[in-house]
Amino acid sequence: MNFIVVLWLLLACFLPAVAQVKGLKRIPISTGQRGLSAQLGWAVNSVNAVVFRQSLASLDNWQYTAWYDSTGRVMLAKRKLNSRRWQVAATPYTGNIRDAHNAISIGVDGKGYLHVAWDHHNNPLRYARSLLPGSLQLSPPMPMTGLQEQQVTYPAFYRLPGGDLLFLYRDGQSGHGNLVLNRYSTATQQWHTVHSNLISGQGMRNAYWQACVDAAGTLQLSWVWRESPDVASNHDLCYARSTDGGLTWQRSDGSLYTLPITASTAEYAARIPQRSELINQTSMTTMPNGAPLIATYWRSAADSVPQYRLVYLSDTGWQTLHGNWRKTPFSLSGAGTKAIPISRPLVLAYTRKNKLYALLVYRDAEDGSKVSYAQVQLNKADTWIRGDLASLAMHAWEPTADIDLWQKRKLLHLFVQPVVQADAEGLKQVKPTGVEVWTWKVRTKAGK
Repeated sequence: MNFIVVLWLLLACFLPAVAQVKGLKRIPISTGQRGLSAQLGWAVNSVNAVVFRQSLASLDNWQYTAWYDSTGRVMLAKRKLNSRRWQVAATPYTGNIRDAHNAISIGVDGKGYLHVAWDHHNNPLRYARSLLPGSLQLSPPMPMTGLQEQQVTYPAFYRLPGGDLLFLYRDGQSGHGNLVLNRYSTATQQWHTVHSNLISGQGMRNAYWQACVDAAGTLQLSWVWRESPDVASNHDLCYARSTDGGLTWQRSDGSLYTLPITASTAEYAARIPQRSELINQTSMTTMPNGAPLIATYWRSAADSVPQYRLVYLSDTGWQTLHGNWRKTPFSLSGAGTKAIPISRPLVLAYTRKNKLYALLVYRDAEDGSKVSYAQVQLNKADTWIRGDLASLAMHAWEPTADIDLWQKRKLLHLFVQPVVQADAEGLKQVKPTGVEVWTWKVRTKAGK
């Protein structure tokens, strides 16, 4: 069956063991009542559950999600946040689900229009938006600007505080591409190009990026460089930010970039050599003071085991906080989607009793490939508290969250579906699995 799992996770700051999980409830995502017509998703690879897709979005009291069904059809659903019932719509659109890059990303603008981009891996833009605010009925496919839309990969929407959307994607190929930034105006319902080449690979590399918009409206961006299609050529971690909707860009010290940003002009948050099992496209957030917090994993020169790591900006500069619990080595090498024993992590930040905490959500074969978490107090000894959020095996799933909802209410909603993944776009024959949303409330106040 397919379910929304509602959990209340109380993340206590001083517990010597893992945090408690209470109040388990399950609500079917279905087109009928009492679990009838339960929704299933393609599970033969990880296209529905990759970390770089935006699977959940919300505005006011409505939440939206999207996935591919077993035939490759783009499915949409929405619900009121306090409701047990979803409205589900099958669109007329399909994607090449045999390639795990070709995920669906969604965003909701400030007027309530749903924006959908799907089926991209170095191919022309496929984009549509809802016919009316709140509707699940999409327009015919349309261009955004009509420029640089022939080799699109990794599309992502970010909503600014005023309601406009930003759209970022790679123009080009792995090891040879540039980052494009567009902006959508809710007033005119039109897109325009902000930068046709924000981060340039100079024909020799490309940036694999992650981004967030903080409460002040600052667009924060971090990335690793890749020198070729080989994942092993990932190296270094860089940073930039924009306080004016992506128009101008600066380093963490406030100095302005001359655009496009290149390998020689980028600010380096962490220097990481090639062949360090450094993964690309993970997660970033900001701390209450607006400072960036980035999560990823790599192997240090002194350790053969890739570990999760946090890279963040403190008053004294860039810091790296190292995970220390993983025991199993693995190697990242070759092109295409990899079969990796751990997921790329999701990172969130919160405060409790005036102390700052980072929360990682991830999946690791060492722990049975469950939905797991690790929390740590920043600016303190490297002491992690870890646990599992459920006992179900997720196989190749990676976490994606409703960031809109987290920023406004500190509610963690994850899209969850058990999926598998073989190396280099391989496929494993498994039956479709249920699509779910799991939710928690993070304990951010003492005594609650």
